[in-house]
Amino acid sequence: MSTRQNLQNLQGNHACALAAIHAGCRFYAGYPITPSSEIAETMSAELPKVDGLFIQMEDEIASMGAIIGASAGGAKVMTATSGPGFSLKQENLGYAALTEIPSVIVNVMRGGPSTGMPTRPAQGDIMQARWGTHGDHPTIALTPWSVEEVYAETIRAFNLAELLRTPVIILFDEVIGHLVETVDLARFENPDITDRKWADGKIEGFRPYADPGDGVPAMARPGDGRRVHTTGLSHGEDGFPTQDAELVAQFMARLLGKIETHRKEIERVDIRSCDDADVVIVAYGITARAAYRAVETLRQRGVKAGLFRPVTLWPFPEDAFKKVAERARLVLVPEMNAGQLILEIERLVSGKTRVAGVNLYFGDPITPQQIVETAEAELKQ
Repeated sequence: MSTRQNLQNLQGNHACALAAIHAGCRFYAGYPITPSSEIAETMSAELPKVDGLFIQMEDEIASMGAIIGASAGGAKVMTATSGPGFSLKQENLGYAALTEIPSVIVNVMRGGPSTGMPTRPAQGDIMQARWGTHGDHPTIALTPWSVEEVYAETIRAFNLAELLRTPVIILFDEVIGHLVETVDLARFENPDITDRKWADGKIEGFRPYADPGDGVPAMARPGDGRRVHTTGLSHGEDGFPTQDAELVAQFMARLLGKIETHRKEIERVDIRSCDDADVVIVAYGITARAAYRAVETLRQRGVKAGLFRPVTLWPFPEDAFKKVAERARLVLVPEMNAGQLILEIERLVSGKTRVAGVNLYFGDPITPQQIVETAEAELKQ
């Protein structure tokens, strides 16, 4: 085993940008917004070194449109933003989902609503990540909890976007975005990189949205002679608009089904000390780090606690969660919002297990002690 190391102190936002380039990103369009601005700054400096293109657009709507266009042209693409900008991207995000154009969108979460608290952390956008655009649509959202994991999950986001021809969202809070940690980049020297599946074979009669069997159609290279019609309207296998109920039903079943079919590649969870846990703490981002310390403290006090951390937040890893929750007396959900993931957790336990939340939404991270105190108080009830 190699002992070679390449240790670097990296900020979370910088790690995201460097990992994107490592994954093959060659086009970035964005608009400056706190607390994600360092991603754009790094991309503007580093992309030209690899013959990539950085462009600052007039707003977040145009930024999302630009990356869709570049991806349709064959490039791996990314944009980054925070709360208000994420809202502005939603219509075009739905367009990317329906037209099946690979793209990576980073949301460094801050306090809201509206302009809110631009420099303070929050986790209030997780349901927007799932349901923000209109209509039923596929969604993948990844939630790293460290700078190293930001690097790893950014690479994985590009791989999933290319594999499944879909937008992939990376969610982390302001604390993770501005956190500086030592990362051994030697671990990422030769990562597995996924490139999109390009159409080959016959040009005549090409059907750009035909299901090849895995739910993910091969994409025509621009200029290769294949006729492709790209539209945000519901369409059939030929890409042309249709309101035929049967064709739309088939299309939507494939669009949503490709996520379910590939859950094995999409889902990633971090489960710690849950084998005998009476208390299962479900947390993500910086709150999961506080939860992990809370688990250690509770164990020292004689409470059997464990951490369930969804690295893939959407689609939520339901089966893995149910396995650890069925033995628990209490499921505790700390998050920096008024209560969002807790609604999903309550749905999954179906009243069989007590569920409680720890919720802060005034710009301060949740502390381990707050989680410990809530767990002990809930167990006494």
